Amino acid sequence: MTLDIVDDAGPTSAPNLVGKSAAFRWPRPGAANPLQSIGGFFALSLDILVAIFKPPFAWREFLEQALFVAKVSTVTALVLSIPYVVSATFAFNTLLVEFGAADFSGSGAALGAVTQLGPFVTVIVVAGAGASAICADLGARTIREELDALRVMGVDPVRALMVPRVLAATVVALLLASLVTLIGLVGGFFFSVFFQHVTPGAFVAGMTLLVGIDDVVVALIKAGMFGLTAGLIACYQGTTVTRGPAAVGNAVNETVVLSFVALLFINVVVTGLGFEVQK
Repeated sequence: MTLDIVDDAGPTSAPNLVGKSAAFRWPRPGAANPLQSIGGFFALSLDILVAIFKPPFAWREFLEQALFVAKVSTVTALVLSIPYVVSATFAFNTLLVEFGAADFSGSGAALGAVTQLGPFVTVIVVAGAGASAICADLGARTIREELDALRVMGVDPVRALMVPRVLAATVVALLLASLVTLIGLVGGFFFSVFFQHVTPGAFVAGMTLLVGIDDVVVALIKAGMFGLTAGLIACYQGTTVTRGPAAVGNAVNETVVLSFVALLFINVVVTGLGFEVQK
C-alpha cells in the first residue's frame, strides 16, 4: 500500500516531496494539555496549506480521494436535503397562508435552502461521512507506521497524503452544497405546488425576491470552508493516533464532534460577515 502512494506521487517526483514537515512531529492530542493539541493542529494546518502551492501535486491521489469522499457523501446529502427543505418550506408556507401570501413561498424556500439548509446539510455529511472516512484511513496508516516508512523513503506524507485529502474534501463540499441546494429547491417546489396548492409560476418568481447572487457566493464560501476545516481536523486526528486500533475509533468519533463544533461556529461567523458585507 505504501508503494502505491509513492507511485501516485510519481517515481521521479518522490524526492521532491521532501519538506520540513517530513521530519516534524506534531504534538499529539490529549486532555492533559489542550493548548499543545491546538498548537499541533494549527502547525499541521499551516504545513498543509503551504504544501498545497508546492509542486509536484499528487493528482492521482486527489482524484481517487475526491471520488471516494463523493461516493460516501452524495447519497446521504441528497436524502437529507429534501426533508430539511420541505419541512422548512411547509412551516414557512403555513405562516404565509394565514396572511394570504402563499404565492411568496418560493422566497422562503430559496432563502432557507441557499443560506442555511444547503450549507447545514453539507456540514452534517462532510463531518459525519467524509471527514470520518479520511480520519479512519490516515489513522490506520499511522498505526501501521506507513507515514514513518514514507519519511524514511524521502516522501513527505503531508504532500503525498494529506494535501490531496484536504483538497478533495473542499471540492466535494462545494459540489455537495450546490447539489443539496438544487435538489432541496426542487423538492420544495413539488411539495408547495402539489400539496399546498401554490401556483408554480408564483413560486419560481418569488425565489429571487430575497436571495441574490451575493447569498449564493456566501453559501459557496461557507461550503468551501466547511470542507477545508473538516479535512484539516480529520488529517490531524488521523495522524496523531498512538495506541493501536482502538485509538483509531476514538479519533474518528472526536473528528466528527470537533468538525460539527468548528463548522457550526464557521457557519455563524461567515453568515454574520456576509450579512454585514451585503448591507
